[in-house]
Amino acid sequence: MSDQLENSSNYRADQFRTPDGAPTDIVVFTITSMEKKGAQKSLPVRELQVMLIKREKWPFEGKWALPGGFTRETETVQDCARRELAEETGVSEVHLEYFNVYSSRGRDPRGWMISHAFFALVQETYLATRTTSDEASEVRLFPVEEALSTELAFDHRTIVQEALDQVRRKMLTTTIAKEFLPEHFTISELYQVIRTVVPAFEEKNFIRKVTSTQSRKGILEEVLDHNGKPMSSNRYSQRPAQLYRFTDYLPELSIYG
Repeated sequence: MSDQLENSSNYRADQFRTPDGAPTDIVVFTITSMEKKGAQKSLPVRELQVMLIKREKWPFEGKWALPGGFTRETETVQDCARRELAEETGVSEVHLEYFNVYSSRGRDPRGWMISHAFFALVQETYLATRTTSDEASEVRLFPVEEALSTELAFDHRTIVQEALDQVRRKMLTTTIAKEFLPEHFTISELYQVIRTVVPAFEEKNFIRKVTSTQSRKGILEEVLDHNGKPMSSNRYSQRPAQLYRFTDYLPELSIYG
């Protein structure tokens, strides 16, 4: 106890340089859908997009940037990210995940800023009524590749790229595809969502593999009606296709198993 008192009495906060701010940056991903012209009963054209804001104030006035803001003294960085996401999109109950911290020297002309980055997966319908913040003159969705080819403010291009890499890894190793799907969906819809995020993914036997008991191990289950009969949909196909939904099961993956 005496050692603790001695150590606390020797500590002086003014001996240490503290950051000038701890902002959060949020990479908001969504998948947009557009019906194919002249095509009947076919899956829509889907595209992975990211939400950007056009900065209205210095620094980087007029440049596109990620939404975010400074962490308040009374909140954690996670609280800040949830607050900023709600302010920017109007939604809160979405997948929000921390993935990295950015602290390179000179990344922000305002001073020493250590930014904590999150990514959010938001369904397109939630972003239809998005509005601008007091630091933005405009907010819009960009196709991911277009955003990556744009000169973004701060180091936000790097943040978008690393968030995309993370989401692509998780799309193939977790069940986050459900964040872009309705509660009930066909296997073809699931496959299209995965390929929208990970274009390099291709599995000709996807339907057979993902619906086999050994492969899915309780991740998916057939949707049944009140009589216990399988439910199907022909929204995107001439023939009715079985509807599925994700269960609450979280698979445990191993590089050795």
